[in-house]
Amino acid sequence: MRIAYISLHWARTLASGVGKKIYRQTEAWKSLGHRVRLFMHSEFTRDLNLLPSEKFFYPTNKGILQRELGRIRAMKKMLRAVEHYKPDIIYLRYGIYVYPVHRLASIAPVIEEMTTNDVAQHKGLGLPYNLYNHLTRGLLLSNTSGLVCLSRELMLAPHNAKFKKPTRIVGDGIDIENIALLPAPQNAQPRIAFIGSPGSLWQGIEKLVQLAKEFPDISIHIIGYDQIDGHHPLPGNLYLYGYLEEAEYTKILTTMDCAIGSLALHRINLQESSPLKTRECLALGLPMVLPYKDTDLNDLNSEFLFKIPNREDNIVTHGKLIRDFAYNMRGKRVKRTLISPYIDSQHKEQKRIAFFKRVISQTIQQ
Repeated sequence: MRIAYISLHWARTLASGVGKKIYRQTEAWKSLGHRVRLFMHSEFTRDLNLLPSEKFFYPTNKGILQRELGRIRAMKKMLRAVEHYKPDIIYLRYGIYVYPVHRLASIAPVIEEMTTNDVAQHKGLGLPYNLYNHLTRGLLLSNTSGLVCLSRELMLAPHNAKFKKPTRIVGDGIDIENIALLPAPQNAQPRIAFIGSPGSLWQGIEKLVQLAKEFPDISIHIIGYDQIDGHHPLPGNLYLYGYLEEAEYTKILTTMDCAIGSLALHRINLQESSPLKTRECLALGLPMVLPYKDTDLNDLNSEFLFKIPNREDNIVTHGKLIRDFAYNMRGKRVKRTLISPYIDSQHKEQKRIAFFKRVISQTIQQ
């Protein structure tokens, strides 16, 4: 197959979580014998560490009208490039609509990847974005040939299910064979890691401040943040590292006893997810606190996974149990054979490719 992968609005770098995911996906498809080309529609950037792709930039510093006109011009150029590539199928990571992206469906069957509850997320961005997304999301979704959802929850969500498209659930995966298992540290007091990025309401990092204050005999290490709004000074057992490259944060994770996932998915009306950062920590061997229903791991019972409720008071009600879990995980690492069948990306990409073939076959028969 010739596959066109479309990324909208963001410049995807090799160092970002989404960039790593796209790179792993496309490389897996190539290893299975398919031709793949990434088309990136994004704001202009001088970053030289972007994913290999055909790039279609638009300006961001010339006012709203000029930016939106530039966004449309860049999209029209991308459409011509995709048409010239002659793909058998188009894989589109969901992004807020930009005219005339719906015309992708006239080039080849489009499969759209639904990664989050965009309806709830855009409500949090204010009335203009919420209204625009509400009015335009159907322009493309009604013309897609299939959906790939990261969770069962997203598949069943009424705002997705109403389009009645063939759908496959594929949680995020990690290339586990190319990640070295970290040795377990021998800490007298446990160290808990969190990896995230600023501006994400659902990460709930202010809850970690509360956890650190309540249990001074543990330490909490937050990668990706250099401040926590509204919290100063921070407890002495809470450490912020800011943004780090992979080699830098992996060195820090070597000293950790366990990690904790996003604490507030409930704030964007999600109960279920399959975050990449969780899979990366597990692949490195770190036991995990899971404050949500994990698409792949929910039915796995293991001493290395501690599941807590996805609600606003989860640290209040389960803080002591998180502390005890961290103490119990000292000197331990997750068994690779236990976790690999659930999170390995190679198996997941085989499922995704099989779905591509099914959609193409159904389109031909119509």
